[in-house]
Amino acid sequence: VSALIAAAERVRAGDMSARVTATETDDELGSLSRAFNRMTSQLESQRHELIDANRQLDHRRRFTETVLEGVSAGVLGLDADFCINLPNRSATELLGRDLDSLLGHRLDAAVPETAPLLETVLRRPGRLVESQIKIRRGPELRTLLVRIAAERLESEVRGYVVTFDDITDQLTDQRRAASGAAIH
Repeated sequence: VSALIAAAERVRAGDMSARVTATETDDELGSLSRAFNRMTSQLESQRHELIDANRQLDHRRRFTETVLEGVSAGVLGLDADFCINLPNRSATELLGRDLDSLLGHRLDAAVPETAPLLETVLRRPGRLVESQIKIRRGPELRTLLVRIAAERLESEVRGYVVTFDDITDQLTDQRRAASGAAIH
């Protein structure tokens, strides 16, 4: 019994390798010792599996963050209440806002120009919403193509992914080409 108590204390302290010497007898103490050893063996195995799963999740998270930092499009992760929880550097630059300081704030509060898009998302849940918005930050007026897609788990919306592409130069080039064609 004292060996079981000592092994249980080791397990409580986090040592899942703790085992007791099990007797081969079929008495209650032998059964309890074998059950304890099976339990700690399972706990140790599950702990290793959890550590491996967490390591894989951490690796995937770092990979995803690296990918998001490397794309030129602005990307925002929003929770189900439209609060910012993951901005990339490009989104911060395109929107002209320090989005890291706005984590936990609603997108429409941080970037009021997006409010009509969020209303459309609420009316059409689960469908991709796409529109252009104009952003004035300082003296410069930029046109952004914004897409909002729902992130679902089965039928429940878990959050949203918002992408921003600066199409200002593209629109300017199209207007120039159109006016040049009209002159000729």
